Amino acid sequence: MFTGIVTDIGRITALEGTGDLSVTVATAYDMAKAQIGASIACAGVCLTVVDKGEGWFKADVSAETLKVTNLGEWKVGSEINLERSLKVGDELGGHIVTGHVDCVGQIVRFEEVGGSIVMDIAVPRHHGAYVAQKGSVAIDGASLTVNAVKDSADSTHFSINLIPHTQAVTSFRNSSNGDKVNVEFDILARYVSRLQDKG
Repeated sequence: MFTGIVTDIGRITALEGTGDLSVTVATAYDMAKAQIGASIACAGVCLTVVDKGEGWFKADVSAETLKVTNLGEWKVGSEINLERSLKVGDELGGHIVTGHVDCVGQIVRFEEVGGSIVMDIAVPRHHGAYVAQKGSVAIDGASLTVNAVKDSADSTHFSINLIPHTQAVTSFRNSSNGDKVNVEFDILARYVSRLQDKG
C-alpha cells in the first residue's frame, strides 16, 4: 500500500532478460533498512526487492506486468518515481494507492502555463467512469488531482496541473507530449463503479 507521494527519483542502471525482466535501480534510499521482499512502487508499479546493496536495489518484472504497464519502455538511464510502502501511523499525504496499474494512458498535452505544466492524459473510454473532477488519480505513482474531464466516443481525457514543486521532485521533469504513463484510478472509484454495475 502506498500514498502516491514520491520520495525519490530512481534511475535504471541495468535491464536483463527478454521475457521476464530483471531491473536494477539506483536510489537515494538507505537500502540497509530495506528487507529483501519489501515492496517499492516504481513508476506506480508495486515491485518486490529481490536483491540490494548500498544505493541500489534489484526487482523482477514479469512478462504480464510488461504487457499492461509502460515498464517495457524503460531504458538504462530512465528516471522513475519511487515510493517505499506505507507503514501504519505514517502520514497519508496523497491518497490510497495499491501499485496495481489499471491502464496505460498517453500524454496528449504537456504545456507550460505560467509556472506550472498542464498535462492532459488520454485513457480508453471504458475507464472514464473512474475519473472525476477534483478527484485523485495516480500517474506513474504520483498522487495528482484531476482538474477537468472530457469524454469522447473512444477515449476520456483528463487534465492535471503540475506545480513547480511536483515537476522538481518527480520524473515528470523529463516528460513530454506522446509519452505513455501508468494510470491507477482511485480505489474508491473502482468499488463505486462496481456497485453501480451490480445494482
